[in-house]
Amino acid sequence: MITSWWAGLSLAMKILWGVTLAASVLFIIQSILTFVGADADGSMDFDTDVDTDLSNIDGGSNLYTFRNFVNFFLGFGWTAILLQSKITSTPLLLLVAVLVGAGLVAAVMYLFKWLSSMQQSGNINLYKAAVGCQGKTYLTIPGARAGEGKVQITIQGAVREYNAETDGDTIPTGTPIKVTEVINANTLLVEELNSYIV
Repeated sequence: MITSWWAGLSLAMKILWGVTLAASVLFIIQSILTFVGADADGSMDFDTDVDTDLSNIDGGSNLYTFRNFVNFFLGFGWTAILLQSKITSTPLLLLVAVLVGAGLVAAVMYLFKWLSSMQQSGNINLYKAAVGCQGKTYLTIPGARAGEGKVQITIQGAVREYNAETDGDTIPTGTPIKVTEVINANTLLVEELNSYIV
């Protein structure tokens, strides 16, 4: 039955179905890879790159990406197939299909841009929230920024571990501390909490 249906299609419809089905399979694969943390990213020359950072997810700002080509042909192909019996004018059908394909590309780009801004915003808020948090030294912190130790602090309701430096004297393991500054994504500047007690 499928064979006879396929044989009855015109060459143009066979090409349209082939492109649409290929785009659909690629879209499903890309979606699975994205949600399990490995995004398939490609440029105009179809080079691939694996990236787990949402801020670099393909489709956020670059129009000419492999993902966007897949999204375009997904929207274009299914629109043309589903509306071919309802829109008798071929130019009008192609115009509608192109608009739907472009609309899908724009929607996906906007979605990934929004997700990227949410992640970046979350990171910034996290660092701001770390200043003033209290905890304890996990590994001794050398004084006068002579090296790094480790601290455990409670931040946003969770206990987290960071590298830490101090401007003051050496802070032994188990000493209560307070975060005074975020040096980078992994390192905090802390001071001994007991230094506030007179």
